[in-house]
Amino acid sequence: MEEIKNEECPMCNTKNLVLREDTNDIPHFGKVFIFSMTCSKCNYHMSDVECEGINDPSRYTFTIENEKDLNVKVIKSGTATVKIPQLRMDSRPGPASIGFISNMEGLLKKFEDILISERDSAEDNEARTAAKNLLKKIWKVKCGDIPLKIVIEDPNGNSAILSDKAIVEKMKVK
Repeated sequence: MEEIKNEECPMCNTKNLVLREDTNDIPHFGKVFIFSMTCSKCNYHMSDVECEGINDPSRYTFTIENEKDLNVKVIKSGTATVKIPQLRMDSRPGPASIGFISNMEGLLKKFEDILISERDSAEDNEARTAAKNLLKKIWKVKCGDIPLKIVIEDPNGNSAILSDKAIVEKMKVK
């Protein structure tokens, strides 16, 4: 892993930013580059994952059906959109979008964290109740009680769901 310390943070303008670059060879996917920057002063963090080769725009669809499926590896680049149609939730790319390598459980945790924040900060009872209900559904998915479809769409083709159960389609980019 290559690391450069004491760079200027784009958020707080102090020299506390650490830049990191690493490579990883992922079975059934290939070589990826992992980039990140983290500021120890203001906790600013940004990361991304890029493939070594050029890939076609792609859509991965996977249904979590049991607890074992929570271990399926997920690669999400900063340009990817993650959708959970049954929960009417998505995570779209933008300036704050980060890339990561995780598993389905870690991906669900990111959505749980958003819902917990929404539940705890909502001033409206309806919004709080909706967040609580979605958290219950995610808990049932983690217990293997209900299936849940996950869709990852990446116009740059730098994302993947590493499972034989995943449905992979080429996307048309507008």
